[in-house]
Amino acid sequence: MKTRIFVLATGGTIASELTPSGLAPALTPEDLVSYLPEISEYVEITTESLYSIDSTNMTPEHWMGICKRIEANYDAYDGFVIAHGTDTMAYTAAALSYMIQNSPKPIVLTGAQKPIGMEITDAKANLRDSIIYAADSKSRGVQVVFDGKVIAGTRAKKIRTTSFAAFDSINFPFLASIYDGKIIRYTEMQHDGDEVSFNYDLKSKVFLMKVVPGVTPELLPVIFMIYDGIIIESFGAGGIPESIEKQLFDEMKKYDPLKKVVVMQTQVSFEGSNINVYEVGKKLSSNFDVLEAKDMTTEAVYTKLMWVLSQNNESWEELRDRFYKPIGCDMLF
Repeated sequence: MKTRIFVLATGGTIASELTPSGLAPALTPEDLVSYLPEISEYVEITTESLYSIDSTNMTPEHWMGICKRIEANYDAYDGFVIAHGTDTMAYTAAALSYMIQNSPKPIVLTGAQKPIGMEITDAKANLRDSIIYAADSKSRGVQVVFDGKVIAGTRAKKIRTTSFAAFDSINFPFLASIYDGKIIRYTEMQHDGDEVSFNYDLKSKVFLMKVVPGVTPELLPVIFMIYDGIIIESFGAGGIPESIEKQLFDEMKKYDPLKKVVVMQTQVSFEGSNINVYEVGKKLSSNFDVLEAKDMTTEAVYTKLMWVLSQNNESWEELRDRFYKPIGCDMLF
């Protein structure tokens, strides 16, 4: 019996064609799979077109739609492949890692830097590798498959705008490589034995504030008024510039930390944060209940905070423990 794979299309460059206004999604998932006629020899593929959008327009509502279609078809298939635009693929992969937990079946996101119909393209190889990986019985959980690399969904980040090697795994090794149709595994996603769970209630009121030299505090009261989760992406190991320190501290004094959750995140991609190294960060952690992103990616922090805020957190300690609990290889220390 052939392995059954469900291919869900959402648009993106992989499915785009050149129009007078530029590249735009146009191809169906059937069109995409038709470029790989040999794959049907050992895999049974079912396709569905869910969206046909540029991934720049991807929203949490779209993530919920993807999650619902996977749950509706979960028992009928052995693996899932989501064709997705590259620009927000890391956000979607991270979001699905929290929305679909403990999956013994693989949920693979892939895309391309060049449309599949072009003579020179990475689309065929990426789609083929994704189907091969999703069809393997050792694959599980949410991953990105791109340029012959398998990346945990919580660790993927787009680091190049045009090169075929568009994605890297941040602060975590590649799970596997795929070469000439063969999977070479380096490490595996752990499965704790619990049943798969699907979560839809994400709290979208999360704001990512990037600190720059000379940043001014005027917007902080508005940010705290509107958003329930505030991620401050600071410099180096992590710290608060003097230019916003007083206003930030004043705002944090106004609110229950369970209702306005502040997370410190470094702008540096690799090696993570440690806000207690320097005075500018230790002063914050010594006076307030704050979370620290540590070695997590920005995409994982953003989507995990949305998930954490949606849970029934009865105390700060419960919220903190939920945030720091590793999920899908998202946190090492």
